[in-house]
Amino acid sequence: MLVLRELAYGPRRFSGLRRDLPGISANVLTQRLNELESRGLVRRTKLPPPASIQVYEATEWGLEAIPTIAALGRWAARSPLHDPTLAMSHVSVIMSLQTLISAERAAGLDIRVAFRFGETNYVTAVRDGRLEVERGDCDDCAVTFTGPPTAVAAVIHGGAPLDLIQVEGDLSLAKRFITLFPLPPKIVPDD
Repeated sequence: MLVLRELAYGPRRFSGLRRDLPGISANVLTQRLNELESRGLVRRTKLPPPASIQVYEATEWGLEAIPTIAALGRWAARSPLHDPTLAMSHVSVIMSLQTLISAERAAGLDIRVAFRFGETNYVTAVRDGRLEVERGDCDDCAVTFTGPPTAVAAVIHGGAPLDLIQVEGDLSLAKRFITLFPLPPKIVPDD
């Protein structure tokens, strides 16, 4: 499931997958990718020139699992042990935003917000209480957040100060945007 999650928003290089799945060895990742490929959930392909590099991407059928993976993430966030300041990949951060957006808090908001995580950029659009996502650059976004994924998650989900990351654009809109993604209430364990 974690490999499919990392392929949710487009093709990825092996090295990027390995970096964003800490604790997995190259051999184990190769085995997982081969298994997912043999089952029809992932395919190997080459990017067009000038890149011409091998990447992995989720098949259409593989992408059908993404809502389930996102729902599991929402479920896991209810754990009393959940810590929003732990390391997250850029895909995990974006998927959490898409999963946790509050339609009530986002009512009437129609904006585009960019995220820059090193070499990987996303453009998000808040429309009709939902968050639409695509990978790429944005020239006309109202706000751009730049920083490591874990720092961005700490600001949005963990209440860390906004100055932990770089924010460009409308600061008041940025402050409103980060309130749109409340974590679900924690489960209180039975005594």
